[in-house]
Amino acid sequence: MSASSADLQLARYSFKRKLDEIAAARGRATEMVSLYVSPGKQISDVMGYLRNEYAQSSNIKSRTTRKNVMWAIESLMNRVRQYKEPPANGVAFFVGNKAVGADKTDPVTFIVEPPEPLNTYLYRCDSTFFLDPLQSMVHEPEMWGLIVMDRAEVTLGLLRGKRIEPLRNRQSLVPSKHGRGGQSAHRFERMIEHAAHEFFVKCGEMANELFLPKKDLLKGILLGGPGATKEYFYKETYLHYELQQKIVQPLFDVGYTDEYGLRELVERATQTLHGLELTEEKRIIQQLLGEIRKAEAGLAAYGERDVLAALAAGAVDTLLVSEGLRRRHVTIRCPTCGNEFERTAPDDEVDKILAAPCPKCGSNAITLVRSADYVEELFEKATSSSASVRMISSESEEGEMLAKAFGGVAALLRYPWVRPAAAAPRAA
Repeated sequence: MSASSADLQLARYSFKRKLDEIAAARGRATEMVSLYVSPGKQISDVMGYLRNEYAQSSNIKSRTTRKNVMWAIESLMNRVRQYKEPPANGVAFFVGNKAVGADKTDPVTFIVEPPEPLNTYLYRCDSTFFLDPLQSMVHEPEMWGLIVMDRAEVTLGLLRGKRIEPLRNRQSLVPSKHGRGGQSAHRFERMIEHAAHEFFVKCGEMANELFLPKKDLLKGILLGGPGATKEYFYKETYLHYELQQKIVQPLFDVGYTDEYGLRELVERATQTLHGLELTEEKRIIQQLLGEIRKAEAGLAAYGERDVLAALAAGAVDTLLVSEGLRRRHVTIRCPTCGNEFERTAPDDEVDKILAAPCPKCGSNAITLVRSADYVEELFEKATSSSASVRMISSESEEGEMLAKAFGGVAALLRYPWVRPAAAAPRAA
């Protein structure tokens, strides 16, 4: 697994997890302050706006709400002051007092630098944090290569999520017509075909230069254009073989070969791209089920215990993880008997584990030694054993099956593997 691909998936997972944590924080009244600062916004303007809001908040009738809002804005100003200018993609601040029951609140502060540029400057005070601008970035921004071409022009670009990035445009010198007759006609036709061939070679070289360094991140390459030029370019394999394999079928008919052609190409391919993602998830889950159904040991493992053991043995080829998995791996120690044990549990059940008595001596004085994100640990184990990781959407039928039937974790293996049976206790 390439480090860049694993890092991208893990960063996306961490971003989604952070948004879940922020969304779970709820105030007793309109005292949760959200501030979005777009790239290029002057920090001095932001501070001026916050000072005005601080002055206005003194008019809030409820004493408790007024106190909490003024504290949140003051805390927000201290955070904003630390920036000379917003980060490249902007920054979002969330400050407030979340309700924790029994008429009590805890102060919370979150600072998020989004994976994509913020296109809005916004301040909002409500009973929950406002997350709509960040929620639109939750879905992984798949990267696709884009090529639109004919004999006269080629334009190459990238599709990142919903953003189209033109990369390079080149005009050809291939004549479209000639007025020669007789024997000269064949000679000029050969010259035109040779010029077209040279142009296609240049197109392939440009695509190789731009896309090969990103080949592990590219979901595929969309190739389009007017007429039959695109089919000829594809069939004659002017691209590097690793990029040739990523060309999405069928090729797309578009009327332009400039930047507008890139937009038209994406519009034409929308349904195809959605179908490809669903098809790939269905294929990999069906492959897993096929291996599980085999009478003899198949190339599959599922369930936390077996998957972790297969990872430790280096037997995992592809680790499948549900995007909706929210678990923590905790290490707990009992100071009374010295017993130390590990558990994995959903986020909202960790407190129950800490409140339970020690399984060895029954003491209620257990303490938390370590708490780590379960999915991040899985990524680390997969990376160390050179296994690839595939995050499966929890919104699809296959993703729902992975989450409910297999606990959100399964693996395709490199070779048939059976977890060793637990060793029998020694005789006294």
